[in-house]
Amino acid sequence: MGYKIPPLATCNSQPKTHNQYNYKNPNFTAMARKSTKQKGKKTLFKRIAIVAGKVLLWFFIFSVIWVIAYRFINPPITFLMVQRNWERKADEKPAKIKKAWVKFEDISDNMKRAAVSAEDQLFLKHMGFDLKAIEKAYESNLKKGKKKIKGGSTISQQTAKNVFLWPGRSYIRKVFEAYFTLLIEVLWSKERILEVYLNVIEMGDGIYGAEAASQAYYGHSCTKMSRSEAALLAACFPNPLRWTPNTATRYIKHRQYLIMRNMRRLGPLDF
Repeated sequence: MGYKIPPLATCNSQPKTHNQYNYKNPNFTAMARKSTKQKGKKTLFKRIAIVAGKVLLWFFIFSVIWVIAYRFINPPITFLMVQRNWERKADEKPAKIKKAWVKFEDISDNMKRAAVSAEDQLFLKHMGFDLKAIEKAYESNLKKGKKKIKGGSTISQQTAKNVFLWPGRSYIRKVFEAYFTLLIEVLWSKERILEVYLNVIEMGDGIYGAEAASQAYYGHSCTKMSRSEAALLAACFPNPLRWTPNTATRYIKHRQYLIMRNMRRLGPLDF
């Protein structure tokens, strides 16, 4: 008889893989859960970023269309007009909005020059912001005991604020103001900016625009406004609810004199 070689031992079970072994490891399970949470957070942040990006994109598209539309269409009403009427309603007074649109070429040159001389003498030279005026206003407001806040806004900034934004003071509104200022500087002409400014600016209790103000205070159209009348009206721009040409104080008369002097120095507006 020959010698029989015994058969090799066989193993029915498959060798354990690395993953099968580690899934029974509690440390590995904890790490897997942590990784899943991190992936979930990344997914959430990604979704938020996508939504925020879409919101910003639609806001940009809407704002550009809005600004382009007002290049050709006269703004029918402003947020300030709405707020003033809510205030009148709270005081149990009737609603009041006196305004009449006048084209740029029909507005008296005296009114245009008075507005620029009083509010923004570099209007034709800057791109919406007078950095030196902003710096001066900032330094003035930092002085101790300075209760009155001094503004450094240009005509372009005031127009953007009056037409597209709500009244008030906040950093958020300032950001939007800067944004809309850049838009109108790019998409409008200087003539259009000054035209809109002189037609929507508040010039008295329920009085908006140069035409309504001229009719209320002087009894004639702003197309016939004299240099003295325009300077007196512009002197009241900073606080039209407190100051009016009909009740001009010594301070307003002095402002009128300074504006008339600036008008002579400014000369004709070269658009």
